[in-house]
Amino acid sequence: MPPIVAIYISGAIFMALNNLLTQQALGYYYFPNWTMGIILLLVAPLAAIFSVEMSVIISARATDVRAAQLLGALTALPFLAIYVMSEIGLITLNTNNLLIISGVILLVDVILFFISTKTFQREEILTKWT
Repeated sequence: MPPIVAIYISGAIFMALNNLLTQQALGYYYFPNWTMGIILLLVAPLAAIFSVEMSVIISARATDVRAAQLLGALTALPFLAIYVMSEIGLITLNTNNLLIISGVILLVDVILFFISTKTFQREEILTKWT
């Protein structure tokens, strides 16, 4: 199953369970809303593309599989920074900010696409890692 399908399934389960738990207190169903729509339809796919492109660049530069795996974990840092900033109140994850974040991720994805296509040499990786 592609990771984006897992994200959509887990998002649907999250929204359904959240609605079941909060409908009595709120008096209405909170989900789906525009914020969750932007997260599921823009941010999540763009973040998945970002992680794949970063993995390609890292694997092209790494000397072995362990180094590539360790460096690959660093691709989560920008999203961790967004999470921490939202938790301490530096930014709010409203629709406008999520659209800005999506635009930035899209721009980074386009740049990384060109970098990853230039740096990835399959034959070199196969000979270097064996």
